[in-house]
Amino acid sequence: MATIDSLTDDGRRFVTDSHLATLSTIGPDGGLHVVAVGYTLDAGFVRIITSDGTQKVRNIERDARATVAQVSGPQWLSIAGEAIIERDPDAVAHAVALYAQRYRQPRVNPKRVVIRIEPRQVMGSAGLLV
Repeated sequence: MATIDSLTDDGRRFVTDSHLATLSTIGPDGGLHVVAVGYTLDAGFVRIITSDGTQKVRNIERDARATVAQVSGPQWLSIAGEAIIERDPDAVAHAVALYAQRYRQPRVNPKRVVIRIEPRQVMGSAGLLV
């Protein structure tokens, strides 16, 4: 089973290029809830910034399973794991700084939280993983 450590140089580039992704969580009815997100990968964790109280936050608080999937042309990568919600101001500031490096400076949001995913399984197209 591939892990984050299995990313090749092309795989590491792929997760730092400015691509959007989807976040899949388990909805209240047991079905998938899929939304577009920006994310970062740093120190072995996926981080997504969002507003507290959103459906994705409520889903993770009920069921920690989450998957981020990114696609660009023929290349794709899927990172699945356990998620937690971080509300600590330092954790939020760190995630905002990472997001600003990959995408752009996000708008001010006093209700911002971080979805932090600890990857358990990584799958991807040829060349992105060893």
